[in-house]
Amino acid sequence: MINSIEQYLSELKEALSGCDRATIQDALSDAQEYLTTALNGAADEESGTARAEILQSIIEKYGTPEEVAAAYREIEWQTPPAFTKPSYQEMKAVAVAEEVEEVVPSVKDTRPPYLKFFGVVAEPRAWGALIYLLFAMFTGIIYFTWVITGLSLSAGLLVLIIGLPIAGLFLLSVWGISLVEGRVVEALLGVRMPRRPLYYRKKLGFWSRIKTMLTDKHTWLSLIYMILQMPLGIFYFSLFVSLISVSLWGIASPILQLGFDIPVIWNDGPYFFASWFLPIAVIGGILLLIITMHLAKLLGKVHGMLAKAMLVRI
Repeated sequence: MINSIEQYLSELKEALSGCDRATIQDALSDAQEYLTTALNGAADEESGTARAEILQSIIEKYGTPEEVAAAYREIEWQTPPAFTKPSYQEMKAVAVAEEVEEVVPSVKDTRPPYLKFFGVVAEPRAWGALIYLLFAMFTGIIYFTWVITGLSLSAGLLVLIIGLPIAGLFLLSVWGISLVEGRVVEALLGVRMPRRPLYYRKKLGFWSRIKTMLTDKHTWLSLIYMILQMPLGIFYFSLFVSLISVSLWGIASPILQLGFDIPVIWNDGPYFFASWFLPIAVIGGILLLIITMHLAKLLGKVHGMLAKAMLVRI
């Protein structure tokens, strides 16, 4: 028998063992919000009934931890993040929860190596990663400016009464920005991120809310992530703009040189390629562009891992 919401959440977390951390966070947030709201409402109406009995009736409607975990596994399997497919482990977990004997094996990429290499230009995940990495500089500047301004303003006004409300609003905005950033990461990088805001009791007083945010590591990890986003974004932007520019110039060099008489500008002056070198420049530009897409896909995966490590609370 489950006697408290904390016990229910603990059993739900155990039942979701093996699932993505972001999925577990969403499931726990949903369960905690539903059970807390329902329990408080029922307790106000039936003050003479023990809270444990009321909680049991609420759990019968909401579902046991095992039932809720099975439902979340099925939903996650049917609605994976963009540009991704359920892994074999996730499919097996759903099959075990639903008592299905056979599991459809994950589809492996059996293409020849050369098709894997050139096929990256048709992969949505590579393009999504490239778009994210190119725009990370602009979001990083916004995040960095907001964090520095918020911290400076909050620290400067702490001596006044208005300082604490401003600090509380700033910390609350950090939670909101981390949720939005997670949705962008999931949409473009295909990494499962939280889809629900972190739950906190609505009856908490103002000071208790500020204390909760100050003592929660999620707040400080989100702040660090927002600060890191600017230098990382500048690095991503500089790297990929340079690579794309060089590759496109190599591809377009015959047209630019023979059609418009536009030379290559390099260090101390303009240069014209020899006629025999133009096909090599085109092939080199195409290969560099494909390598750039592979690099974008790799860095997108790495950045997604960083975002999951710092923006997921569980």
